[in-house]
Amino acid sequence: MINPYIPLVITECMPDDKGKKRALMTGPDRARVHILMGSSSDMPVASKSMDILKRLEIPYAVTVASAHRTPDLVQRTVEGSAAAVFIAIAGLSAALPGVVASHTMRPVIGVPVSGKLNMDSILSIVQMPPGVPVGGVGLDRGDNAALLAARMIAISDPALLSRLKEHWEDMRNKVISSQGEVLSG
Repeated sequence: MINPYIPLVITECMPDDKGKKRALMTGPDRARVHILMGSSSDMPVASKSMDILKRLEIPYAVTVASAHRTPDLVQRTVEGSAAAVFIAIAGLSAALPGVVASHTMRPVIGVPVSGKLNMDSILSIVQMPPGVPVGGVGLDRGDNAALLAARMIAISDPALLSRLKEHWEDMRNKVISSQGEVLSG
């Protein structure tokens, strides 16, 4: 049986500049970004975050923990994580980002998940009470949450800043090439 109080960790490796494989998805004690999801149904949104973090070579951890059904797991996860930034993904009442923020002084980025009640999840993240800030991104924008987390970390990490600039240049080049496709098509 899986212990629900220990985050399930799967390690993925990518070669570094010397060809040595480095773990990107790691344990909470080594992650620079920790992604928390309210339920496994939020995985499509979390995957967007994970793809960006992999591309930028930022070690991350992923935990499924519900603000309502497993508040003790949320608290233990946050307090036991070495992450510099948390990404909290939740739909419906979207309480998870606020609960995460209540257990840490580190930045928390909330990602509302689309569903039947989109405004509920958006407002739950952006309308936090004074003293418990949560940064918010758009519906299902796990990618933007990862980019925002990367920018926060890059303030003190010149190598990451360089990778972010490369990512930005790649996005720029895609827009320019799509303009050529539109004009020639």
